[in-house]
Amino acid sequence: MPLKGEQQLIERAKIDPKAFGQLYEFYYPKIYGYVYRVSGDYDISCDITSETFAKAFLKISSFKYKYISISSWFFKIATNELNQYFRKKKYTPFTLIDLSVYKEVASDKYLNDEANVTISNIYISEDFKKVQKLLKSLPSIYQKVIALKYFEEMSIKEISEILGKKEGTVKSLLSRGIDRLRKLL
Repeated sequence: MPLKGEQQLIERAKIDPKAFGQLYEFYYPKIYGYVYRVSGDYDISCDITSETFAKAFLKISSFKYKYISISSWFFKIATNELNQYFRKKKYTPFTLIDLSVYKEVASDKYLNDEANVTISNIYISEDFKKVQKLLKSLPSIYQKVIALKYFEEMSIKEISEILGKKEGTVKSLLSRGIDRLRKLL
């Protein structure tokens, strides 16, 4: 999504839930993919991704556009939810809201088909299963950095912003994580 169009959509989303629905539909697969690659659990990934967008929806009016994609904000929320999951090893979504708000935002077809499409796409590849198993054996910080860099194809700068770490630290984490993966292979 071009940044100019995204900025206009964000401004509309602050007053119109349907505009937020467009952001949701565009970014949901990316956020879900990241969360699934890190958590490795379908149900937890659905919960965390839903919680990410619920929090974003509730806070969109306070979002300040800084000439970078809103995806960084979504990934940061998702990363915070993943951190909570790894701290507790039992995830309980924080927001308990009236889901009827979302009926206008996401189409039933999208929500019903999402699980089937996601599962079939992910489980097609045996390589993914192998990599997922190896990634799960790493500490969560390495999982996040590797997933953001290689699966989500983000820059070091974007990862730095999402994780709230300096770029040098992200490079170091990435290097150490890859070294650990090599040793496991």
